[in-house]
Amino acid sequence: MRLLYGDAMPENSAREPAISIENLTKRYAPPKGATGADAEGKLALGGVSFGVPEGSIFGLLGPNGAGKSTLINILAGLVNKTAGTAQIWGFDIDRQRRNASRAIGIVPQEIVFDPFFTPFEVLENQAGFYGVPAALRRSEELLEAVRLADKRNAYARTLSGGMKRRLLVAKAMVHSPPILVLDEPTAGVDVELRRQLWELVTVLNREGVTVVLTTHYLEEAEELCDRIAIINHGQLIANKPTQELIEMAREKVVEVTVDKDPAKAADSGAFDREFIARHELLEGNRISLTYDRDQVSAGQMLNHVQAMGFTVEDVTTREADLEDVFVQLTGSGA
Repeated sequence: MRLLYGDAMPENSAREPAISIENLTKRYAPPKGATGADAEGKLALGGVSFGVPEGSIFGLLGPNGAGKSTLINILAGLVNKTAGTAQIWGFDIDRQRRNASRAIGIVPQEIVFDPFFTPFEVLENQAGFYGVPAALRRSEELLEAVRLADKRNAYARTLSGGMKRRLLVAKAMVHSPPILVLDEPTAGVDVELRRQLWELVTVLNREGVTVVLTTHYLEEAEELCDRIAIINHGQLIANKPTQELIEMAREKVVEVTVDKDPAKAADSGAFDREFIARHELLEGNRISLTYDRDQVSAGQMLNHVQAMGFTVEDVTTREADLEDVFVQLTGSGA
């Protein structure tokens, strides 16, 4: 897929971050008649600052209600910020709103387009909205890229849910923005469609598009994202390369298969030591031991099991993943 930047979209020659956010704050107005703490209104973002590196796939994660959608809606021009600054491709969202809008494409959670237009018409109308001249429109090319060329003239309302999701990606790319934001794009879709969407996103990124992704599927973020920021209660609590973030998880799990039933051979409480965070007795004479890898090694775990009178027959270990870090930092599941 070619990237066409027209004359109005200069290169990011200063090599600034694709998106730069400084002390971004949003407080919603309180309900009418609110008193006490409610009279101040809801603080959705409390001074968030970070940059999205150009050319990256950047993950923006957080529990429901953390402030992710508010942040994206501010960038999209749908919500007014209370304080702070934000730049998109070097353009200030307040002083250079038009250029900032042309530099970003948003794929929303909701499926939004007129169901009585065909996919081709949806893309042509969106291109017209952005002022893309007819000679530079890429509707046919985009339909090919999202595998909807054969649905060119079908009414959009007849498309499957997965096809509609792909059409939203094409719609966000009609003006060839250098930045694409995907807000929970695979929520509620099947595994095959999820794979197709990520193939498309990967291709776009290889061709130079900076991608910002919010998702509740942490394994996707771990696999795709170069860098991840985590927001919780309107505060930025982490912003690191993905691998560094995963390495923050201190806990490690070792599963040991022993020669006899551990529930019968020993008091299960004997597995609890100050260096063991928790244990679980599994089927097949297996014991799962979770420990802090900064304080104890896997070898010490095995010595502990053997000291209790067991012969170790098999050992497997599981390294920390992004879900472990997410729970550790936010105190919640995905």
